[in-house]
Amino acid sequence: PLIQTCSLRAVQLGIEVKVIHNASIMNAIGSCGLQLYNFGQTVSICLFQGNWKPDSFYDKIASNVKDGLHTLCLLDIKVKEPNIEILETRGKIVYDPPRYMTVKEAAEQIIYVEEEVRKSGILSRTTPCVAVARIGQDDQKIVSGTLEDMLEVDMGAPLHSMVICGKMHELEEEMLKYYAHKKNDDEKK
Repeated sequence: PLIQTCSLRAVQLGIEVKVIHNASIMNAIGSCGLQLYNFGQTVSICLFQGNWKPDSFYDKIASNVKDGLHTLCLLDIKVKEPNIEILETRGKIVYDPPRYMTVKEAAEQIIYVEEEVRKSGILSRTTPCVAVARIGQDDQKIVSGTLEDMLEVDMGAPLHSMVICGKMHELEEEMLKYYAHKKNDDEKK
């Protein structure tokens, strides 16, 4: 697995780099250019549903940020979820279609928790982030930018994950420039 930003030199020389990953985002996230040993605790972000807006993920992100560490955010997946309304009214189990949280939804929820709930100032709309989709596939997509940029990024089909960046090494910063979000540019892989 790729666990360092050593591919930067190859990219700078115009050499095509293709990494073949294990089946886990936990090590595959290294392909975004961030050094795995600079990651702190991983968090899961659940889709908000009505008035249920869990924010427990925030504490680990805040701790990681204070320690200068990156946070891998695993985004919610809802597969084979029973439709509660149909179950309550008809007594019949009918499953909702699968739903996969997008980077945009995660960014919206993180901003909501920071600005409306926690108001700690630990995160801001200018916090650096990296969005990833379908890592390890031929059509993988990686985009870096601010938390606010993530509101505009179309990562395409699932599965998506996101990283809230901590303190970055200069090699990490250089690699993320390669993946930098450009408005109206959804072709970067």
